[in-house]
Amino acid sequence: MNGNRINVTRSSMPEFEEYMKELKPVWESRWLSNRGEASKKFEGMLEEYLDVEHVYCFANGHLALEVALGALFLPKGSEVITTPYTHVSTTHSIVRNSLVPVFVDVEPDTFTIDPTLVEQAITDKTVAIVATHVYGFPCDVEKLEAIARAHNLYVVYDAAHAFGVKYKGAGIGNFGDMAMFSTHATKVFHTIEGGLVTYKEKDNEKLQPMRKIVNFGFTSAEDIDYIGTNARMNEFEAVMGICNLHHIDEEIAKRKTAGEHYWERLEGVPGLILPRPNADTVWNYAYFPVIFDGYRWNRNQVQEELAKKNIYARKYFYPIVNQAACYRDIYGRVDVPIAAHAADCVLTLPMYADLTVDDVDKICDVILGKS
Repeated sequence: MNGNRINVTRSSMPEFEEYMKELKPVWESRWLSNRGEASKKFEGMLEEYLDVEHVYCFANGHLALEVALGALFLPKGSEVITTPYTHVSTTHSIVRNSLVPVFVDVEPDTFTIDPTLVEQAITDKTVAIVATHVYGFPCDVEKLEAIARAHNLYVVYDAAHAFGVKYKGAGIGNFGDMAMFSTHATKVFHTIEGGLVTYKEKDNEKLQPMRKIVNFGFTSAEDIDYIGTNARMNEFEAVMGICNLHHIDEEIAKRKTAGEHYWERLEGVPGLILPRPNADTVWNYAYFPVIFDGYRWNRNQVQEELAKKNIYARKYFYPIVNQAACYRDIYGRVDVPIAAHAADCVLTLPMYADLTVDDVDKICDVILGKS
């Protein structure tokens, strides 16, 4: 940190000595990539922690989602119903697979895709739904999967924000055909860079191509059966994941302390809306979004006031994807008023394990005009 600067996020880190101890076998083996022992160990640990049947690790979350969709070999030009209120990576992964995104609006309480609008958007060209668990708030998984079964569609979840989240007692990675988790340095749980896909045993054979596409499409030392890419997680990142996984529950507990203090200070203030997970969700406190709607300052003004005090919050997600320059000409007129309103009003406040109650008070004092 620079002085008393409070960033929107800060990476959790294991003790240096712990990391070096776990890294030593990798260092001595000189097996630094291409699924060494650390990667295999890490995937096994993830399967246990996330309570899922299968995990496969990638170089980053975007490639994880792009490769996972590519491994389904969906017909080019097919339609994928998705949300505009997400990171642009979600949409890029669809478009880079020569698929057509169809944007529908989100629900106002969780910012996740609206299942009713999903069903209305289905055509004979629809092949999949790609939905995002925004801020770690689960989508309405029951409704989405009922729709998918009725129309024979894939459901793929962008769970980039949802590591460790449980819904009705089940790890969030159990829902849909696949779920992608980002393990980027800014996330609740990280491997410096990285991502992973969870999937079920019944799909194990069907997703064999995914495990080949990550390595340029090689199926043996001399056979290249797929047009692949380089999406491999390296061993140094896997070791970081192993170490961080030992501490993830205590890190989430620290985030919870900060989150509850935010609620204590800001809930009930006129013009502020503080979204919460529903009662069926064990949340991970990945982000702390606040909707500034009718407050004495708008979202941008609050962001500016915080910055004057060396506190850095984030407009997230802004702009919504269909308004990004690369998509605006085609999708800019799509009617998604709830997502558009969220993009104009949501500010995610600083949230990380080392954020103290005193830090939260300092942030809240600025927002409330007491500092």
